[in-house]
Amino acid sequence: MTDTERTFVAIKPDAVQRGLMGKIITRFEEKGFKIIAMKMLEVTQEQAAKHYEEHYGKPFYNGLVRFITSAPIVAMVVEGINAVAEVRHILGATNPANADVGSIRADFSPIMACNCVHASDSVASAEREAKIYFDVEKELCTNWKTMMEIVLDGQK
Repeated sequence: MTDTERTFVAIKPDAVQRGLMGKIITRFEEKGFKIIAMKMLEVTQEQAAKHYEEHYGKPFYNGLVRFITSAPIVAMVVEGINAVAEVRHILGATNPANADVGSIRADFSPIMACNCVHASDSVASAEREAKIYFDVEKELCTNWKTMMEIVLDGQK
């Protein structure tokens, strides 16, 4: 049986500034994922440091922090079957030049530094990242099912 997972997604400042939020969110919804939390916010220096802590000391760290704090982002928690891998597949390769045709990054990202969206690379990372941007005890809307979940429940 497949696993329902949660993953963290951030629509980055470049995509927000270009008005791509709706198009990006639609990709997840059309695939059958449930958005259980979403908000637009300005990332603080503290949040950015926590988000990118594994990159601290690397040559590109300051650029990451500068970029993510440059304009608002849309932070989301997305839930669904194999959400971590599937959402990352929808995004495409980190470098848009290597992203599959039809992926978000191939369609909307001009260069790697402006690759539109972040998604967690594991369930553990998703849990850690979601807690940076959400009060997970209060802000996740989890008391509903998608049509896919209702259908799958009926097949048990």
